[in-house]
Amino acid sequence: MTPSFHLFAKITPKPEHLQDVRQSILSILAQTRAEPGCLKFDLLEGREEACFYLSEEWENDAALAAHYASDYIAPIFAKYENWLAKPVEIHKMTALG
Repeated sequence: MTPSFHLFAKITPKPEHLQDVRQSILSILAQTRAEPGCLKFDLLEGREEACFYLSEEWENDAALAAHYASDYIAPIFAKYENWLAKPVEIHKMTALG
């Protein structure tokens, strides 16, 4: 059995879209957490810079791919094209202990 994995995403909005990005992520928390294969999906806000972090845990890559393919995710990703100051930084990791 493949172990679950963690994903950390750093999302850096343009200053004028800080609230838009915050609200868009807050609006999908419950729905994402209810998805099959989602073990954790937490939103954090940077204290030293205007950015957001997603701390996620997924059962496997297929569960994450299904999340990205969800109908409610595509509109947010489309808005990110104009809302973000730079591309989302994504780091996938495996827990060691």
